[in-house]
Amino acid sequence: MSHSAQLSDYRTALTTPGVRGPVVASLLARLPIAMVGLSMLFYVQRETGSFAIASMVSAGALAGVAFGSVAQGRLIDRFGPSRPLISAISLFSVFVTLSVLAVEAHAAAPLLVALSFAVGLTEPMVGSASRALWQRVLPQGPVRIAAYSYEAISMEVFFILGPGLSGLLIAAPWAGTGVVVSAVLMVAGGLWFALTPTVRAWRTEPDAVRGALLGALASPGMRTVALAAFGFGITIGFIEVAVPAVATATGRPSLGGVLLSLWSISSVLFGVLYGMRPWPRPMYLRLPVLLIGFALLSLLLAIPTTLIGLGVALFAVGTLITPQSTTHSTAVEAVAPHGTAAEAFGWVVTAVTLGLGLGQLLSGQLVEHASTSWAFLAAGASGLIVGLLVLALRGTVRRSEENQVPEEATRLQLDLAAR
Repeated sequence: MSHSAQLSDYRTALTTPGVRGPVVASLLARLPIAMVGLSMLFYVQRETGSFAIASMVSAGALAGVAFGSVAQGRLIDRFGPSRPLISAISLFSVFVTLSVLAVEAHAAAPLLVALSFAVGLTEPMVGSASRALWQRVLPQGPVRIAAYSYEAISMEVFFILGPGLSGLLIAAPWAGTGVVVSAVLMVAGGLWFALTPTVRAWRTEPDAVRGALLGALASPGMRTVALAAFGFGITIGFIEVAVPAVATATGRPSLGGVLLSLWSISSVLFGVLYGMRPWPRPMYLRLPVLLIGFALLSLLLAIPTTLIGLGVALFAVGTLITPQSTTHSTAVEAVAPHGTAAEAFGWVVTAVTLGLGLGQLLSGQLVEHASTSWAFLAAGASGLIVGLLVLALRGTVRRSEENQVPEEATRLQLDLAAR
């Protein structure tokens, strides 16, 4: 199985018959994915004056996403994406409304956390469905890998725009503007994606592996990939709270989101180049090496004493974000049981969001009671520990790669062409 892609492979993937509608719709649905949590973080911090409470609320939303992504992924594998996504979108709209009302009413922190958990639980998992869709419209090989790389790169573009938009919208007359704007975009894009002909034509696979409690996570290799994603998430979680805290401490709170956008810029630029010449070549080595490198680079964030210096350090750290995201998606190809693609991607989302939630929760406490430097040091140390564990478990991914049987080209593309 090839693990590299050329620029022509990206063009082939994005011009495949039937994918234009889902691709554009998923862009709209996923644009606010970095805005929902950060906007809620800024909103609650503005209303309560506490980063500790705000980080708990944000962590609650991420915990909800962690549970919801797997549940929705399993439902998507069983019933197709349309009905699960539309149901999730309906509930998501209700819980976002209740959350805003609770913040405005200055409700107690436990209620805010509970509602944010419900928001995350019902957040439509368009990203998992979109990545799983590529397995159905593209044959295995460089073109599909290019599609996964496109997914990772597009997500980084959203992480460029999302924090910046959140930082700008927090300066609006009403602090909840960013929460509402991000929710509206997610609902509109999610409904559009769920109702496109290609997505509605999704047919479940009768021989899919189902019924096990752990589902896709029953695979040892899948658990190792999830562990790598968890380490990736926890490192980012520490940083996502510490950076806005630094900006706030210097009297420039609106720059917190802008600073976080800097590492996404380098992530996109380096991600395209890395996709053409990935290293290490074996997936079982690439997972731990990228995570360990990311953790070590994160330690640089504790050094700068100015916002400009922090921005430069973030730009350097960001170079290893997209390579990891692409590697997680590509590794799923080798380790996930047949017919569990959406759920497997859901487990990756779950692992990342659990890491994000834990990192943000601990980072909020460190920022509040120690310093931002300690939060940055904890980010690097956490990623390094998990990276070493992934290195120790690399054999589970290696065995999956060696035992992988090339799949037959999907027939969904032919069905769509015949319509």
